[in-house]
Amino acid sequence: MGVLSVKDGAIYFSRPGEMVKISACAEGCIRFQASPNGRIIDQNWNLIPQVTGAKTTCQQECAVLETGTLKAVINTNGKVCYYRSGVKILEEHSEQPWESEIRPCENRDSGLWKVKVSFKANTDEHFYGLGHGATGCFDMKGCSIELKNVNARCSIPFVYSSLGYGFLWNNPAVGNCELAANKTCWSAEKTKQIDYVVMEGNPKEVLSKLADLTGHSPKMPHWATGFWQCKLRYESQEQLLESAREHIKRNIPISAIIIDYFHWTEQGDYKFDPVYWPDPKAMADELHEMGIKLMISMWPTINPNSENYQYMAERNMLLRTTRGQNCTYEFYGKQTHIDPSNPETREYVWQKLKENYIDNGVDCFWFDEAEPGINPCHWDNLVFSIGNGDEVGLLFPYYYSQMVYDGMKAIGRADENVTLARAAWVGSQKFGTLVWSGDIPSTFESLSDQIKSGLNMAMCAIPWWTTDIGGFYGADTESAYFRELIVRWFQYGVFCPVTRLHGSRNRIGEPTPGIKEATGGPNEIWRFGERNYAILKDLVLLRERLRPYVQQYMDIASEKGYPVMRPMFFEYPEDENCYMTGEQYMFGSSILFAPISVEGSTEKTVYLPKGDWVLTKDHSDFAGEQYVTVSAAIDEFVAFVKKGDPILVAFENAN
Repeated sequence: MGVLSVKDGAIYFSRPGEMVKISACAEGCIRFQASPNGRIIDQNWNLIPQVTGAKTTCQQECAVLETGTLKAVINTNGKVCYYRSGVKILEEHSEQPWESEIRPCENRDSGLWKVKVSFKANTDEHFYGLGHGATGCFDMKGCSIELKNVNARCSIPFVYSSLGYGFLWNNPAVGNCELAANKTCWSAEKTKQIDYVVMEGNPKEVLSKLADLTGHSPKMPHWATGFWQCKLRYESQEQLLESAREHIKRNIPISAIIIDYFHWTEQGDYKFDPVYWPDPKAMADELHEMGIKLMISMWPTINPNSENYQYMAERNMLLRTTRGQNCTYEFYGKQTHIDPSNPETREYVWQKLKENYIDNGVDCFWFDEAEPGINPCHWDNLVFSIGNGDEVGLLFPYYYSQMVYDGMKAIGRADENVTLARAAWVGSQKFGTLVWSGDIPSTFESLSDQIKSGLNMAMCAIPWWTTDIGGFYGADTESAYFRELIVRWFQYGVFCPVTRLHGSRNRIGEPTPGIKEATGGPNEIWRFGERNYAILKDLVLLRERLRPYVQQYMDIASEKGYPVMRPMFFEYPEDENCYMTGEQYMFGSSILFAPISVEGSTEKTVYLPKGDWVLTKDHSDFAGEQYVTVSAAIDEFVAFVKKGDPILVAFENAN
């Protein structure tokens, strides 16, 4: 049994070995904190609590806190239940009799604990969110997800429930989330306290609250809404310019072109290799004259051969290890990683990026290896300036993106900033972070996974998201399989927040002598056969016509926290069918897109929610609240527009 009290609008519960605080952190949002150390400490991480009123009552057997339609009730055993409009939505669960062992903790030394919170399962509940990963699942119910960032797996510890609430696990520690049939469980391997937020509402209301609590994305600069060209990798300045010039010659609209890794002299030098990039300023100037932005890849790895290594190592600007050699990654030598959680690191590296890239005309950055990509993946072996790796490791990509945002803001260019990153955490969106799904295979199965992954990332208040069109690895560009895949994936890419072509294609010819990391095969849209070229160019032109629409919804994403790519239930939360449709989605509020993700398929069965719909390829009318099967030859895609919406005009030259 424990002691309940109310102070300053919050509920406190105390018993031997635990202190609990329940408070309102925004209207309709309740924050739960529990410390095995017996005192609550200030660890907001990226949370931005808001001052709001809440009704609290304390009786002999329980205490109640109410805000909006959300209510939390805690009894003298320490068990907590949450209600929305009087209906129970969450009830803490114990695997021991007499409700003992609520919130079990295991000591991990130095004031750190392994903690776990469990809730009873609701049979008909569906969950969405948790970032992106190749789970093959749209509804995450039944999944066990490790809360750890690795290549192609970005963990955002938030879910939206079909019962009308959101749950944010406010903890950057390595852990796990189990959305099992018998219980829902959140755990952290090493932390000082339990911290989570429950927020009530329909999908739009909850994502708006999540954005308010973690930060809104900026307004996407208009250039970023167009077509991005990328490959692994342009070896030289002239090779990159040849590609850009050819796009212009062929009248292919192109907004950005990207220089991939190993353009540098050494990992950690943060500058062009002058042998292959002799005049980056002239290169950038020519691109800008063509209306093309220049993005460049940066890795957070650094080795002792770098001109910056000794300076940074002596000042504790690098990640350290608790055992063994100070090495976190091996790739062309033993590497370690910078420590972006250290403000001095962020300032020092930014100055190098500004001097060697921004001042030479580079517009923005691609942050690869942003998890960070450590190998072996022993987070307990890492030391950050703000804590041990398994306690704070998920914050790495957050501070990594903050480094450039703060730098661009300091020179008055924050409004232009877009940082392409392979990982993110709660709140990364406010730094202009565009997350992409990592190094994924070039298969139809992978395409199907990405569709569901993008929708789950959309439900985490991170609206800027994309994939490598065509997948990253394993492509044979001469094969019929890939030539079908690249078209279907490109159709999907047109209806993603950002349309970006990238991949490591089969190499043609010999690599340039002296190049450390050779280029892959060609990856421009005219490289996949004449028939495909005509199809892909039409898709680029369609994206160009859709740019005002995309910009409109990017602005809404910034203002309200709504994603551009939206699960069907986001627009139709009362329609139960919309919670089961993970291979179609709303692009904004007017376009329903259903990508084809099965090899050889030339039709798609689509669920149309309530309303009147127009099929874009022939302008035929369909009534809502029914399933329809639509044919789609390789040069056709399946999209519907709400009847009467002017965006239909953009499709008149499509398909």
